Amino acid sequence: MRTAHLSGRLVLVTDEGLAVDVEQASDGRFGPDPQDVYEVWSAFRGWQATAVLPPGRPFSPEELGAPAPRPRQVFAVGLNYRAHADESGYEVPSTLPPVFPKYVSSITGPVTEVDLPPDGRTDWEVELVAVIGRRAHHVAEDDAWLYVAGLTAGQDLSERETQLAGPAPQFGLGKSFPGFSPTGPVLVTPDTFADPDDLALGCTLNGEEMQKGRTGDLVFSVPALVARLSAVLPLLPGDVLFTGTPAGVGLGRTPQRWISPGDVLVSEVEGIGELRQTFRARPHR
Repeated sequence: MRTAHLSGRLVLVTDEGLAVDVEQASDGRFGPDPQDVYEVWSAFRGWQATAVLPPGRPFSPEELGAPAPRPRQVFAVGLNYRAHADESGYEVPSTLPPVFPKYVSSITGPVTEVDLPPDGRTDWEVELVAVIGRRAHHVAEDDAWLYVAGLTAGQDLSERETQLAGPAPQFGLGKSFPGFSPTGPVLVTPDTFADPDDLALGCTLNGEEMQKGRTGDLVFSVPALVARLSAVLPLLPGDVLFTGTPAGVGLGRTPQRWISPGDVLVSEVEGIGELRQTFRARPHR
């Protein structure tokens, strides 16, 4: 099953790529808000499995918003690919990866224009993103996929100047400028994939390949992350989990490379689709 956030409304996306309005198709049983559905995800999946859907309508990626636009918690995981840990100069985590917040105001849909912070060093980090479908607390790793509503693509855009300034890193702030957390284009339920634990992902900058990897190389898989995080605190319906980025970020290159005004970043996850961010200089205010 694929869902999306289309012009502010929850839709199902058919195999033909058409959008079916959920509120209309369900005769009002499920509302139009894309975030609210995660509170009733089990009932929604049950309805969708047997629903006779009306014809859908075509849409463009520019009309789409974030699949989970207002999560209560956004978790981002660092150093979760061995090659990325190496290029960052850190050891591979053995028990719990570094986890930091991305603030909700940074979340956007898949096709956006992003203002670059002045005098900054903005970097790219393509990631698989999981959205939680039911409250998860002390969940066993073997059961963890049952708590995941679906998977989507994400970019953990990172302003390294802010992130690394001060006596201690400011990961949350450096990764939460407006537009720095694009996700989409759709949310895909785990059962849709032949193997949800092994998906190709990557990104290009102005057509040049920057990152290429597979989620099968994650140090901590999606189920492992859900288990380890839920051992500490409850994961809530609609929460968003950025699972980490493969090697190839600008910070790890020689010479280092940053995003400039006019650059176009395209990020893709297998079976989900692509994000497209165009960058511009922040206008004077």
